[in-house]
Amino acid sequence: MSHVERDFAGRIRQKGYRMTPQRQLVLDVLCAHGGHTLANDVITAVQAQSPYLNRATVYRVLEFLCALQLVTRTEIGGQVVYELAEEETHHHLVCRLCGYAAEWDGRALTKLVDHLLAEQDFQAELNHLAISGVCGQCRLGGDP
Repeated sequence: MSHVERDFAGRIRQKGYRMTPQRQLVLDVLCAHGGHTLANDVITAVQAQSPYLNRATVYRVLEFLCALQLVTRTEIGGQVVYELAEEETHHHLVCRLCGYAAEWDGRALTKLVDHLLAEQDFQAELNHLAISGVCGQCRLGGDP
């Protein structure tokens, strides 16, 4: 699904901001990559289309889109990756030994969110996490 279909431009305007050409380019790149994308890959793809755009501008756009919760920023396997925010939550289980990563729907986190709100008056935003640990293969000492 493209960002046009998800009306990111409308969502940006609804929050009181403009859809700039730089924001459009970054969203185009993230849509084309379709998943977790390294900042350097975003920069390379953006600069292939608009060489005048510098790295700092691309980083600022990425952080802006993250602040509006249109894009997620997650550390997976020691690298920061960006992707378009999904309508539904999803999380990643990442083995710190072999780098294996699996997606997880995170339904069990609902109780944690409710608990934090009731006990701490804190509204947790757990819509995209990377949870580090050790996969079953590594725990057993086998090849992942």
